[in-house]
Amino acid sequence: MTDHRTAEPTYLPEAVPPTNHGHTLAAWTAMTGVILGALLASLGCLPGVPFALFWVGMGVVVVSCLVGLVMRNMGYGQPRQGARTREEAASS
Repeated sequence: MTDHRTAEPTYLPEAVPPTNHGHTLAAWTAMTGVILGALLASLGCLPGVPFALFWVGMGVVVVSCLVGLVMRNMGYGQPRQGARTREEAASS
């Protein structure tokens, strides 16, 4: 009886890029801000609440997206393939 597990060679890439599906400080910060901004914006749509709260919430959403982008560029996001990590940049 032949062992089929070793019959065919396995072709894998040398290095697999990191995939953490957004579990980074930049992603958590951006999404927390988006959720809080959406909450404020939805409260601003209720009767008896100033409508200006809607625009404040939208402003929070925009600012949190920008903060997440800046944090990603600072190295707190998911590393891009071929990019240096913060530790590699600090050591050179």
